[in-house]
Amino acid sequence: MEPQLRQAVADGVATVVIDHRAKRNAMTADMWRALPPLLDALASDPAVRVLVLTGAGDTFCAGADISSLRAEPGRPQELAVRAEEALAAFPKPTLAAVRGYCVGGGCQLAAACDLRFADEDASFAVTPAKLGIVYPASSTRRLAALAGPATAKYLLFSGELISAARALRTGLVDEVLPVGGLDGRVKEFTRVLASRSLLTQAAAKEFAAGRADREAHWADQERGSGDTAEGVAAFLERRQPRFTWTVPEGAATPGRP
Repeated sequence: MEPQLRQAVADGVATVVIDHRAKRNAMTADMWRALPPLLDALASDPAVRVLVLTGAGDTFCAGADISSLRAEPGRPQELAVRAEEALAAFPKPTLAAVRGYCVGGGCQLAAACDLRFADEDASFAVTPAKLGIVYPASSTRRLAALAGPATAKYLLFSGELISAARALRTGLVDEVLPVGGLDGRVKEFTRVLASRSLLTQAAAKEFAAGRADREAHWADQERGSGDTAEGVAAFLERRQPRFTWTVPEGAATPGRP
């Protein structure tokens, strides 16, 4: 089977699967190129409220396909950064479901998601020091903000694997599940996310990322959305709310380079 990114949408959840099993789901240049337009399409789809990124089989992603580094020196890293930034800018909640190895570019993609759930046997590494590569500044800052400067330095200086338990302690991972429990927990939690107000979630993503120039925009969106009235009515009527706000056309990835 050719290396590819597979996708499916069900019950408001888009699942994107990194599928290159012959090389532990390593990302080829074509796969890096394919991710931003795929994300744009899913961001614009009103049926999608949550995105899950995972790997085929028992591995999340072993990083970039190293053979591509020799074919196009420097180019795969540029493509990886574009894909990472597209994922970070996705306007709906994103969750990385991690099994097995989450290494190099795979860890880069996982860190760009909002949340990371992992099997207890998952392991994480950031490996540019093994290849003499300068890790991108934006990716370094994101890793340090997520796991702290000390853990970011440990990973970047050594290239060594850390366990899911250690990743959980540092904040690199949000939940660790027993082997066999990841799929059920991801399904349960994404069902919760899909039932909540996407307006709240989209605004929170931007504010948490440090944007301070869009408060008026989000106030306008809130006034015109109907979500607040629906949320209050549902609370008073003791029923589940039916939120209807979705990402406006042409506003799928605000602030993306």
